[in-house]
Amino acid sequence: MRSQSSRPGLRAAAVFCAAVAVAGTAPAAAAAPAATVSRLPAPAPAAPSPDPFDGLTPAQIADRAVDATRSADSLRMTGQVVSGGQDLDVDFSVDDQGSCRGRIGVDDGEAELRRVDGVTYMKGDEAFWRISMTSQGVPENQIAPVVELVQGRWLKIAPGQAGSADLDEVCDLDSLLDDLGRDGDDRAGLTRGPDREVDHTPVATLVKKESGETTTVSVAQEGKPYIRQVVRTGGDEPGSMTLSAYDRPVEVTAPPADETVDLSRLDPGTRA
Repeated sequence: MRSQSSRPGLRAAAVFCAAVAVAGTAPAAAAAPAATVSRLPAPAPAAPSPDPFDGLTPAQIADRAVDATRSADSLRMTGQVVSGGQDLDVDFSVDDQGSCRGRIGVDDGEAELRRVDGVTYMKGDEAFWRISMTSQGVPENQIAPVVELVQGRWLKIAPGQAGSADLDEVCDLDSLLDDLGRDGDDRAGLTRGPDREVDHTPVATLVKKESGETTTVSVAQEGKPYIRQVVRTGGDEPGSMTLSAYDRPVEVTAPPADETVDLSRLDPGTRA
């Protein structure tokens, strides 16, 4: 069995934030989860006084946002994106020590993810596992036995098992944000849009329009200039992702042992 949707899905969400901010084109990522992406928050005037970015160009504001976001110890990502023609719905908290927890939706399926002490646990509903395995080309006659084994239980993936390295990346903040702002040339053409609010936080907006797509990156105007939201409209992979809970501890507990099933009980070489 190869059920890799967890990694590309969460990776897609992170890449959406990292590569679109600030504000290049996000590379295509594989399989993903549910929800429409057109529900964008209404702009709200929220300019603090004085403007912390007064006198800075949009590119200079982007530089500050990139530096601040990359320095964070932890954050939470919530939102919806389209990746590889599928809808991704994610609510995911991660830190730079390899701990994470969250939820991912793939079309009509949904799964929870936890990682603690180097061990990853995934608990998906039947739809999630079926979509996951089907997207990876697993034959139908092999899907039902796996679904029966993992239904209602946490799949435990220990260090060194197939797929564990991929999940290490998903659950490491530094890895997820590795590409954030790497190419400064992407910031050419940025303009500053109207100030607004994201979750009651005043933000400056940076806008880039290219090839029928519009990307808007919201940068906090209070406290550290963290990226608070990335919205992309138009094109084949629209989406909206909100970043919050910066530098707050990510508390994760392992599920009870009697509610888990070890990856080794599946076919040899199974990839999570």
